[in-house]
Amino acid sequence: MLHSKTRWIVQNSDEEKENLLVQELNITPLVASLLVNRGLETPDLARSFLFDQKQKFHDPFLLSDMDAAVSRIKEAIENQEAILIFGDYDADGVTSTTVMMKTLQELGANVEFYIPNRFTEGYGPNIPAFQHAAETGIKLIITVDTGIAAVNEAMAAKELGLDLIITDHHEPGPELPDALAIIHPKLENSEYPFRDLAGVGVAFKLAHALLGRVPEHLLEIAAIGTIADLVSLKGENRLIAKKGIKKFQSTSNVGLKALLKLNKVEPNSINEETIGFLIAPRLNAAGRLESADPAVDLLLTEDSLEAEAIAEEIEQLNKDRKTIVNEITEQAIREVEENYPVNENAVLVIGREGWNAGVIGIVASKLVETFYRPAIVLSYDVEKGLAKGSARSIAGFDLFKNLSECREILPHFGGHPMAAGMTLKLDDVNDLRSRLNAAAKDQLSEEDFIPVTQLDGEIALHDIHLSSLEELQMLSPYGMDNPKPKIMIKNANISAIRKIGSDQNHLKMTIENDGHTLDGVGFGLGSLFDHISPSSQISVIGELSINEWNNIRKPQMFLQDIAIDAWQLFDIRGVKRIESLVELIPKDRSKWIVFNQENMSKFQKYTNDKLITVSSVEEASALNIEKENVVLIDLPDSKELLAAVFAGKNPARVYAHFYNENDAYFSTIPTRDHFKWFYALLVKKGPFDLKKYGDDIAKFKGWSRQTIDFMSKVFFELDFVKIENGFISVNKATQKRDLTDSLTYQKVLAQYTLERDMVYSSYQQLKGWFDEVIRGSREIEEEMKEWT
Repeated sequence: MLHSKTRWIVQNSDEEKENLLVQELNITPLVASLLVNRGLETPDLARSFLFDQKQKFHDPFLLSDMDAAVSRIKEAIENQEAILIFGDYDADGVTSTTVMMKTLQELGANVEFYIPNRFTEGYGPNIPAFQHAAETGIKLIITVDTGIAAVNEAMAAKELGLDLIITDHHEPGPELPDALAIIHPKLENSEYPFRDLAGVGVAFKLAHALLGRVPEHLLEIAAIGTIADLVSLKGENRLIAKKGIKKFQSTSNVGLKALLKLNKVEPNSINEETIGFLIAPRLNAAGRLESADPAVDLLLTEDSLEAEAIAEEIEQLNKDRKTIVNEITEQAIREVEENYPVNENAVLVIGREGWNAGVIGIVASKLVETFYRPAIVLSYDVEKGLAKGSARSIAGFDLFKNLSECREILPHFGGHPMAAGMTLKLDDVNDLRSRLNAAAKDQLSEEDFIPVTQLDGEIALHDIHLSSLEELQMLSPYGMDNPKPKIMIKNANISAIRKIGSDQNHLKMTIENDGHTLDGVGFGLGSLFDHISPSSQISVIGELSINEWNNIRKPQMFLQDIAIDAWQLFDIRGVKRIESLVELIPKDRSKWIVFNQENMSKFQKYTNDKLITVSSVEEASALNIEKENVVLIDLPDSKELLAAVFAGKNPARVYAHFYNENDAYFSTIPTRDHFKWFYALLVKKGPFDLKKYGDDIAKFKGWSRQTIDFMSKVFFELDFVKIENGFISVNKATQKRDLTDSLTYQKVLAQYTLERDMVYSSYQQLKGWFDEVIRGSREIEEEMKEWT
């Protein structure tokens, strides 16, 4: 057996619906099954998702207050009133700010932007910033990707004579700000057909309304924020992302081109992963460590030299961010292990003075990865008595909902079910920890704390080929609610397996079923090599791709996890160094069995006194090896004793070493012809001294002296001969008997057969014997249960 690292949740397929899609859309069974399992189960839904050339953006005026917002902005443009775009410091906020700035500049507005400093001002609109704006002549403020929780700030804006338009996508609270207009797809009275726009998506809709056309030239900017903010990549978000990626590949944006050039990215290779793992983290880095302004400046600039300089500045900030994240993550993990152990904390709430508030969200994500618990990481400001935090969650624990229950101690918080940000008093941190842990205790079961991998389905190897994988690309771009397909291949045979990489920490294998093969690579899975028997049937999960090398294209799978359901046999009969056995065998759930007491001393020191002595069938039968790793250190006296250890039981693994100091297999076991010749010699030569002539007889026949002594003893036990004072003579008054009547013959033959079948058999022969004992006994028991 080999247990998977996570719980695999495999979606059940509907073969009838899959076949309908195959016939109606002329697509492969692989893609049809993935579509059905994602809820796109009718031809119309699937066709719209795959072939979206005719799909259009929704009318922006379906959003509540859009008329009022557009009217006020156009009035401000016409009168050249000063307009302020108030954004957020993450990638969604930066791109939202850019979309609005470019749109209003295009319309000739007198506009500037303002993004609060994460460290001195915190998230969202704040009254001092509004006061400063009023003092500098601003008449209209438009928030992007923020503002839905700014109830007090909206009141202050009104008192300052500022008109406030809020565009946001975060969860609305019970009280909405009193603003001139709120453009938000999730408002209760909203008739907008799609609720899951990112902040930049809402800004894009406002731009659409202001320009009177879809702002195609801003699509790559909108795609960055949409992908970076992890909103659902279905509906209109999919359209933004898909069209935006295509636009990105030929972008004329000077800043983006500088960033791509610096990171040696070929434009035609750009996809959602380029945006999610390369572009977005760099745009985020500025606001995480310092001011987010350079990120907006990069996207707005038309000067290539300025763009190169800003790109280099942002690149360095991203490197610094990585270093800081690694340092804080190490400290945070120690904090959990030493002060808030996971067996006592269902929700991890930790903090420390000096932790960079700009990166604690990343650290929270890493704590979730490490401990699989909802995690809140706080940066303490002891002088102000405040804690600023970021939270990440796991499936089953809605952060926004549970934090909402703690509103009275969270003067500032907002977010989503899986992520949130907050500010609270240091004195309230312990209370927050206690309340969230109490909530998690009620809402989460033990199973919820085992990481889950959602799988799109179980796929047969014969359905994985180049044409189906090429067609699979039609499902991209991938993201939230449309993840990159993860599939399972169940009970495949292993054709080849080996470690690869300079540190041998990766795994490469070829799996096979019914003549169909597939190559797989598991990065970071090299340690599993020693826990996989090549004869096992293996189940794997991962992502499918096309491997291109030397102009040869082949299907490939990136392995993410591996499981083996049946017991495994590991052949370690050839291991010479006793101490190396310990390195091969798991420390947990392992039983080391010695059948011969005299071998205890040889192995005791290497196994930390874990040896179990089994010397009788009764002891063997009573041994509990359910899902245990059983190490057979030496050879028992009989197959019956060995069989009693396993009969009707369910081990996880069997490690067969079979140490044997006295080897009978390579000694000469006399045949019946040997015995016949030796008996004839005794009859013909009469009594003779075995001590004197035994060596001469052995030399004459090319036998060993042990063979002569063995046959003599067998004859003696069968009463064929008499042995007195070393002289052997035929006993003429004897009855005919078979050689197997001799106990000595039986013992040596049994030992010889045992060694032949256990020590010198092939791997497949040995596995077959164990299979018969383990499976055969259990099948008989099951049949007997059915009969009774």
